[in-house]
Amino acid sequence: MNVDRARARHGAVGEYWVASMWQGDELADAVVDTSFAGSSATAAVRTALERGIDAVDDAPESLRALFAFLDDEPDWVDHDRLDRAADALIRHTAAFGIVLGAASLLRGAGNSIAGKPLVLTGRYASMPAIRSVEVGEWLRQVITPGGMRRDGGGFAYTVRVRLIHAHVRRGMYRLGTWDETAWGVPIPQPYMAFTMAEFGHIALDAMHTLGVRFSEDDLDAIYHLWRYVGHVIGMDDRLNPRDAADHIRIEELYRLTSPGPDEHDREFVFALTDDYLVPELANVLAGPATMRHAVASTVMHGLQRVFLGDDDADALHIPDTRLKHVIRAAGPMMAAAGRARMVVGGGRERLSRRGYRSRDVEMTRMRTAYGVTHQLVDNAPAVPQRQPS
Repeated sequence: MNVDRARARHGAVGEYWVASMWQGDELADAVVDTSFAGSSATAAVRTALERGIDAVDDAPESLRALFAFLDDEPDWVDHDRLDRAADALIRHTAAFGIVLGAASLLRGAGNSIAGKPLVLTGRYASMPAIRSVEVGEWLRQVITPGGMRRDGGGFAYTVRVRLIHAHVRRGMYRLGTWDETAWGVPIPQPYMAFTMAEFGHIALDAMHTLGVRFSEDDLDAIYHLWRYVGHVIGMDDRLNPRDAADHIRIEELYRLTSPGPDEHDREFVFALTDDYLVPELANVLAGPATMRHAVASTVMHGLQRVFLGDDDADALHIPDTRLKHVIRAAGPMMAAAGRARMVVGGGRERLSRRGYRSRDVEMTRMRTAYGVTHQLVDNAPAVPQRQPS
């Protein structure tokens, strides 16, 4: 776990980070460990989300405790800022989609322990496109005005993801192969915190490379959004990031305590790139299919190299390309194009409205293209579990 390195760099914060590797989500874990007469934890949570906890017949104490937490909105939550964050992100929905796949997910893949639950459930390299659509559906609900209100779709989907995490933790222990001493608990608090950084600073930093420029107010709103998402998903308040400095600290701690990628991570990166990212990019290019695929592959590898840096890209066996130098140098030109787009497109509000419409059309297209009929993994077709190698 590289405890000494984390402690030397970050003191008590680093020590708490490492200790929290053995901390899951007490409230959600208790719910999935409860027997529900004539129902299930998943069904009971959905009922409570839609109609309130009193609509659940004989609601057990574990469920009441979870919803006492969820229904008690923190005083610091500002829904106007959450809506501003949604409007700001959706104006750049294409860039956001690119960096989530080419930067955020690949940053996460640099840690073999973090990927073990997906390896063991068979959902790591086997279905990257479907997983991406699932994440996209969750984001569609979160990045929508009012989405994170108590009756909003983003709130409900985030609680469902929280319960999925709890089910995964229980499933890993039932396999009998989870090494808690060496790995911590499945989906521990530090990795939940890093997920917030993946959608926050990691994505924003990569978008900046692509020429996207947010105002300080927009950035403040975006970090506020991910803080509240972290709260709803079950983050320990001491690890839940509040601003860019917290996100950057989390990224550093993740890297310091990571054992690095293994063959499963490299297999995932290859599948994500070749089965999803490259075909999606090729779809928007012109020309014969073979040429479009070749160009998209080179561009995607260049983007990945720029976002990750050569050392981390080498560790994940991402092919090198000289195009990375062109992408790095093109930042100022892309920023200028972005400013022009704001003027030509009719301003912020019009671009936001257009972004929501385009996002919804694109999600419908991807669902059809990849045969996804479910929402999240909690109602997805079952896949066989995989034994560790």
